[in-house]
Amino acid sequence: MLLDLLRSRRSIRSFDNKKVESDKLEHLLEAVLRSPSSRSLNPWEFIVVSDEQTIADLARAKPHGSAFLKNAPLAIVICADPAKSDVWVEDASIAALILHLCAADLGLGSCWIQIRQRQYNDTTSSEAYVREVLAIDNDLSVEAIVAIGYPAEQKTGHDASALLWERISHERFGERK
Repeated sequence: MLLDLLRSRRSIRSFDNKKVESDKLEHLLEAVLRSPSSRSLNPWEFIVVSDEQTIADLARAKPHGSAFLKNAPLAIVICADPAKSDVWVEDASIAALILHLCAADLGLGSCWIQIRQRQYNDTTSSEAYVREVLAIDNDLSVEAIVAIGYPAEQKTGHDASALLWERISHERFGERK
């Protein structure tokens, strides 16, 4: 059940040194290609990276929050073409979420690495850096990188008491039960 998966899924930043099997990769790729997209425009593109050196290069995409990628056996870079859809960010984000959920369902860990609107250094954006590392066309925007692998850490799901029920309104904003 999806709710059970959501109750247990956590971002994983530490991975075992074990490759993701090709059948699991195929499941992940089919899942992202089945992601909902506004008006079925499907503006996204996905780059599958398993080369250790390339993953290590991508792990340097920004000063904070990407270094853990260097130990992941798999990275999927999520890009989109803004000329194809005015809601490419949303479509790419939905695809990333589908990827996370499918990974968890397959017993894999994953973690989102934000690239869009982040900086590699004072003069270069993270997006420009990733675009150069992977030879991505300038027509595409890079949304995120998702690190995927077998978890080397165990985390329990967030406790139900941590849910922000006070953020739910009924019928009108601010109407709480």
